[in-house]
Amino acid sequence: MNTARGGWRRYDSTLFPVFHERFEEKWGAGTAPFLDPSVYDEDQPRPRAQWINVDTGAAVAVVPVWEDDAAARSFAVFYLPPHGGIWVLRPAGLGSYVEAIANGTAASEHAIALRNDSFKKAVAHAEEFIYGLAAM
Repeated sequence: MNTARGGWRRYDSTLFPVFHERFEEKWGAGTAPFLDPSVYDEDQPRPRAQWINVDTGAAVAVVPVWEDDAAARSFAVFYLPPHGGIWVLRPAGLGSYVEAIANGTAASEHAIALRNDSFKKAVAHAEEFIYGLAAM
């Protein structure tokens, strides 16, 4: 959804560093490698989606998340309220997926389909949060 409503605009460029700052402020240094702005942009896992509310300064992002195993990922939806803090929005039905490229192997059609399905679900959840059910 690329249309702006209520001040929200899609922003598909560099991930805002404030996501990383607020996450680590809340949960500690080193807890958000998936949001680290020091990683070169071309090395960041894809896909990602991001919105900003130009009226309030709030932001929402969908990003791939991993912990110990960089190949095992899921998508998370993060919300930055205008006055500080960070919320992790937990949609139902988001699945994990294996990033075959991270293992040094070519991605199978099935792995790509799982990743794309997980991403679409996360984006739908973010858009529902931003625009409400009526906009869906």
